[in-house]
Amino acid sequence: MISTLAISGYRSLRDICIGLDGLNVVTGANGSGKSSLYRALRLLADIAQGRVIQSLALEGGLQSTLWAGPEAFSRAMQQGRQPVQGVVRKNPVSLKLGFSGDDYGYAIDLGLPPQMPPSAFNSDPEIKLESMWTGKVLRRANLFAERAGPSVRVRDGGGKWCQALENLAGYDSMMTHCSDPREAPELLSLRERMRGWRFYDHFRTDAGAPARRRRIGTRTPVLASDGADFPAAVQTIREIGDEQGFDEAVDDAFPGASVSVDCAEGGFEVLMRQHGLLRPLGTAELSDGTLRYLLLITALLSPRPPELMILNEPEASLHPQLLRPLARLIARAARRSQMIVVSHADDLVLELTGEAARRITLEKRLGETIAAGEEDDPPAWQWPSR
Repeated sequence: MISTLAISGYRSLRDICIGLDGLNVVTGANGSGKSSLYRALRLLADIAQGRVIQSLALEGGLQSTLWAGPEAFSRAMQQGRQPVQGVVRKNPVSLKLGFSGDDYGYAIDLGLPPQMPPSAFNSDPEIKLESMWTGKVLRRANLFAERAGPSVRVRDGGGKWCQALENLAGYDSMMTHCSDPREAPELLSLRERMRGWRFYDHFRTDAGAPARRRRIGTRTPVLASDGADFPAAVQTIREIGDEQGFDEAVDDAFPGASVSVDCAEGGFEVLMRQHGLLRPLGTAELSDGTLRYLLLITALLSPRPPELMILNEPEASLHPQLLRPLARLIARAARRSQMIVVSHADDLVLELTGEAARRITLEKRLGETIAAGEEDDPPAWQWPSR
């Protein structure tokens, strides 16, 4: 489980360090930085997939994602006695992401590439540093994989440093290029665990949504992020997953209703029976909110739960009466996976807090996102230095 999340230099997250539990709800006013925190988590997951540089490019490149304020705030700026202004930069430009738990920790530092020789790709960010260690806080003694520029070294089974690579490109991560089952099994293990992180962000429910179509299905223990394999995922839960839990979740949200899968004629389609109707409704007939809730049930009751699942505004398009069942469903999923829920729905936040969720309230101060109540006592954290 991730117990500490650290982000520096990304959008409004100038320098934030947050403690996490098994069930976490991130909330705050519009513009407080919730979306930035969610995107930072996605960037961390993209490192293990080997696409963090491309993901930053889709956001407009490193320059457009960097913290836009001063490198640091003086006490006079914080107290309003001096206008916020730039000062002489002491440190190199960098965007840093990291996390740690009881077993492993990882951090990456991205910066600007050298401008010589000239290249059409000189605006691409470059990976300057990567570190992986055992335990919650980075120290020299517990560091066992380190990347500095193009050089990567790892500790062997006897604790001796070995050179893994000497010419790793600035756009490649040691996470993807040095994960060797013999020389760096810990790096390989962490990479695979990060690749298993699961993100769900606004399922499509419009008339042309993939989840509304009848389609060929194969055994599907993990619902796709767009819900395209919804019927097959439901049938997989029925055959090898928590079928009773699925039925209970449906009845909790829609009393008297039941969900089945029609597998005739080579295609799969979800059917929903509701009290008072003479025939079941197909997915094309369901309301947006009903379909989205059924997709959430299917995602949260996956027969192959991830170590970490992140939901971004799961309350979108849902009737307020569904928020209490949704909180119970999320709490149930948190028994199998660490959960991070990003939400601005007060009712859902209160319900999740009642389900023993750790509440993380984000606020803006001088354009910087802070975690209210935690800035004076943040978790222990140490960034690797260039």
